[in-house]
Amino acid sequence: MYDNHLQHNDHQHGGGKAASVPLTEDQLKGIFRRFDTNKDDQFNRQELKDAFHSLGSKFPSWRAFWALHHADANGDGFISENEFSELLNYAIKHGYVVN
Repeated sequence: MYDNHLQHNDHQHGGGKAASVPLTEDQLKGIFRRFDTNKDDQFNRQELKDAFHSLGSKFPSWRAFWALHHADANGDGFISENEFSELLNYAIKHGYVVN
C-alpha cells in the first residue's frame, strides 16, 4: 500500500529532501480503484475526495470537485470507466509522488 508514503507536491518544502518520484499511471489506477467503495466502476465525489485525501491533497474536496469538472465528460456527476483516463491525466498533472 502506498498511503503512508504518498505526498502531493504542495506539501513539499525545501530543506534538502531527496527527490520525490512521481506516481506512475498504473500506481494511480490502483489507488483510485481502491476507493471505488461500491465497486460500480465509477467514481462519485466522495470516492474521489477519499482518494485525493489518501494521495496527500491539502484540499481533497476541492480537488474532487475539479477532477469531476475535468473528467466528467457527460456531466452525470460520476467518472465512469470511459472517463477514467481523464481522471488519471488530471492526477498526473497535479504531481502526486512517492517519497
